[in-house]
Amino acid sequence: MKTTSQLVPQGEMAVNRSTQTRRDFLKLVGTGAALTVARPGANSAEIVAVRPNVLVILADDLGYGDLSCYGATDLQTPNIDRLVASGLRFDSFYANCPVCSPTRAALMTGRYPDLVGVPGVIRTHRANNWGYLSPQAVLLPQRLKHAGYHTALVGKWHLGLTTPNTPNERGFDHFHGFLGDMMDDYYSHRRHGFNYMRLNDKEIDPEGHATDLFAQWAIDYLGERSQKKDQPFFLYLAYNAPHTPIQPPTEWLRRVKQRETGIEDKRAALVALVEHLDAGIGKVMDTLKETGLAENTLVIFTSDNGGQLSVGGTNGPWRAGKGDMYEGGLREPACAVWPGRITSGSRSDRIVLTMDLFPTICAAAGARIEHEIDGRSILPTLLGQSQPEENRLLFWVRREGGGPYGGRAYYAARQGDFKLLQNSPFEPMELYNLKDDPKEEKPLARKHPMYNKLFTALQGHIAQAGAVPWQRPGD
Repeated sequence: MKTTSQLVPQGEMAVNRSTQTRRDFLKLVGTGAALTVARPGANSAEIVAVRPNVLVILADDLGYGDLSCYGATDLQTPNIDRLVASGLRFDSFYANCPVCSPTRAALMTGRYPDLVGVPGVIRTHRANNWGYLSPQAVLLPQRLKHAGYHTALVGKWHLGLTTPNTPNERGFDHFHGFLGDMMDDYYSHRRHGFNYMRLNDKEIDPEGHATDLFAQWAIDYLGERSQKKDQPFFLYLAYNAPHTPIQPPTEWLRRVKQRETGIEDKRAALVALVEHLDAGIGKVMDTLKETGLAENTLVIFTSDNGGQLSVGGTNGPWRAGKGDMYEGGLREPACAVWPGRITSGSRSDRIVLTMDLFPTICAAAGARIEHEIDGRSILPTLLGQSQPEENRLLFWVRREGGGPYGGRAYYAARQGDFKLLQNSPFEPMELYNLKDDPKEEKPLARKHPMYNKLFTALQGHIAQAGAVPWQRPGD
């Protein structure tokens, strides 16, 4: 296997030295796990004879408690429920950050997002921008293209507004969607007055609700690929819903209010937006089946962070929500479906992070990984094979400048049942035993041995990430 120094420009050597320091350091604090994943398809237990198509569906700000299959009683999501029931449901799936861009960076790179320059949200204006996707980062569509896949992104990108960080420049053969973060209006599709809707590199101005547009564009793409079944595809379908503004179509809101007597207006709007999203996903899944593609397509569904409480989102039994390092900000609904290979109706409580999807998809696709990543393939788990739980050290970082944050970062770290977190830059660190205290209500004393272990490990991670630029050049 090539060394890291053989795979990156000389300008990255400082980061590599920091990486080696971190490896040595983490061994001292007890992980004992290498960080490099190479040739995921080389493990005989992970070899899949027929390379699947891959469809990743990512919702935006969908809370753990905002699907009927995850416990919502005032909300109906029959299509997502059916999808979850037809495969493997995850009960301990975590976003890599409690906000959008970093989690998307983790999905696309298989790395902790602050190690690829995205510790916070990428935005239009420099003064409120907290990320710049590293030009040296290797993205999932690039690896899959190299393995012979056609690659497409439909929907929200949120990892760069200009060259060199547009989807087509970072590995996608086809892009039909929105470059930016949130839309100020689901019908006009603008952000700060800018039109970020694109068909590849061409600015477009389509009419209609963004959820409907993204569903239809995905359907169109699947129709095209059904005529070219000799080449597998990777479709990343990333919705804006149910992110703010909470703007469901009028008829969907009316339907919810008629059905759910006494529901608050705020909650009704969020429910309607989620149910509208569910309908769009249902149409995409119907098309997958009708085109004959479903039987050999690996479908993965999840969200980028927890639900936003202030607009009516719920996160099941977990504390807090979007933007928080408590479980409600990080734990996500998730499932994986692959007919004939993943057992329908199965469940897993394995701890999985968004970044683990990168090596998992590469393993299924037979795509080689010859660079450093932080994610771990869970393909054996998907296929019902034995896969011992790793006692990994896990980290979460968010940098933010709005309101009182002032450009500061806050953090969480976990190993086993123990989780250390700081829920804002101005709050103390808190240690919890999630097995005994899953709602994070009873912080343990600082003298607990896991407090110092996690704190010290987190310091090492922060030091490594500090070598990676996160502002656009010239800003």
